[in-house]
Amino acid sequence: MVLQHSKKNTDIPLSVLDLVIVNNDGSPRQSMQNSLDLAQHVERWGYKRYWLAEHHNIKGIASTATSILVGFIASSTSTIRVGSGGVMLPNHAPLVIAEQIGTLESLYPGRIDLG
Repeated sequence: MVLQHSKKNTDIPLSVLDLVIVNNDGSPRQSMQNSLDLAQHVERWGYKRYWLAEHHNIKGIASTATSILVGFIASSTSTIRVGSGGVMLPNHAPLVIAEQIGTLESLYPGRIDLG
């Protein structure tokens, strides 16, 4: 995939929503590295947010543990806001999610979102 970015419309805040797709010949680990690479690129291009979409039981998607992925992306970026587009609370204890997101916010102040 070739990504191009134009400096036009820089006053419009842009975001990415990432499913962390696993390629047919790839692995979840490689997909997570690809997501990190994408996050670093869009951060340099001035994007405001990098959202990770939580999905379960889909072989080709590696975004099942969004809190962990949010930390992974935030640890290797510096300005872009990182978050989960939504957490499926039937699959998680709400208090655990609140504690995880709160901890990430403590580590990366002002950069963590929860949709």
